[in-house]
Amino acid sequence: MDLIASVEEKLAQLSAQSLTRRRRVADTRCAPLQVVDGRPMLAFCSNDYLGLAAHPRVVEALREGAQLYGVGSGASHLISGHSRAHCLLEERLAHMLSPWLKSPQALYFSTGYMANVAVLTTLGMDSGAMIFSEELNHASLIDGARLARAGVSVFPHGDVAALTSQLEASTAATKIVVTDSVFSMDGDMAPLPQLLAVCERHGAWLVVDDAHGFGVLGENGSGALEHFALSSPNLVYVGTLSKAAGVSGAFVAAHHSVVELMVQRARPYIYSTAAPPALAHALLTSLDIIAGDEGKALRAHLASLIAQLDTELRLARWRRPVSHTAIQPVIIGSNDEALQAASDLHARGIWVPGIRPPTVAPGTARLRVTLSAAHTHEEVAQLTAALNDLERT
Repeated sequence: MDLIASVEEKLAQLSAQSLTRRRRVADTRCAPLQVVDGRPMLAFCSNDYLGLAAHPRVVEALREGAQLYGVGSGASHLISGHSRAHCLLEERLAHMLSPWLKSPQALYFSTGYMANVAVLTTLGMDSGAMIFSEELNHASLIDGARLARAGVSVFPHGDVAALTSQLEASTAATKIVVTDSVFSMDGDMAPLPQLLAVCERHGAWLVVDDAHGFGVLGENGSGALEHFALSSPNLVYVGTLSKAAGVSGAFVAAHHSVVELMVQRARPYIYSTAAPPALAHALLTSLDIIAGDEGKALRAHLASLIAQLDTELRLARWRRPVSHTAIQPVIIGSNDEALQAASDLHARGIWVPGIRPPTVAPGTARLRVTLSAAHTHEEVAQLTAALNDLERT
């Protein structure tokens, strides 16, 4: 009972700081209009940026994949779990990234967390390696850096000059710079062209986690590298397939030698059962949509919703950082007020999560609004009217 009491004390401390989290149960498919805990809600909280999670063609492709391959892979990729669907998906992803990566190969993972840990532990295994990590990187990158056999130096958010100084002072034989492309809590973008230029000058890898950019950024939806027209053998690219692509998993794309080293040495890849092949089969249809005319139309509609929110949201006390992406935070400040705002929205039938430390810095608790191409202009107008009204009360 003493052990249980110590756990309950920790929970009480979280509750006292307004840091307790709770799960809500979605009774219907991922979409703007959902039934949540038995109640109809208008949701602005998923990362389904193009609305593909419930797209009829993707749903049908998953059904077809299950008929072809069953519902499980049966083993890790290096035992017997690597299916033709996985192979085709990796070939398609490598082709999508081929204009920006030298001799690319792609490697499919069950989650983005696994992909990021795999990249950093593989590249950082060299004796004397050093990882230079962006201050606001995702937790998976932070944990990957911790698990790697490398030193870690954190550089301030978006500060290319500070990174340059750190690289110049480093004597590490292997230098690895790692950054998100689109930052998940602020929605702003890393200065990737400048970061790449610095990495090339200092012989460093640049690992880009494009979780919130792949499928959304670029003329063809190929992500941040296409958006900035970046090409370099120094690049290692991580893309997520559970957000704009609407299904599940992630991938690493890089020079084929880098990917081959990951196949041989990346523990999250070697020691995990392969994702169900049916998911990889469904993702082939997602990629068709992303790269085709429908994908272009979805991205254009999403851009128009972002512009609408920018025009209609009129805040005085709360703050909305500049963001040209689907992630549109409203920074409130205190944990209590952020929770109250989320609760007030919920009472109006609008689902927006309140985000608090440690996910964000103390004093920057916020509402994290995410827009999807599946939203309508009328739904965004409903959200902005509610936010404007709540801030004034």
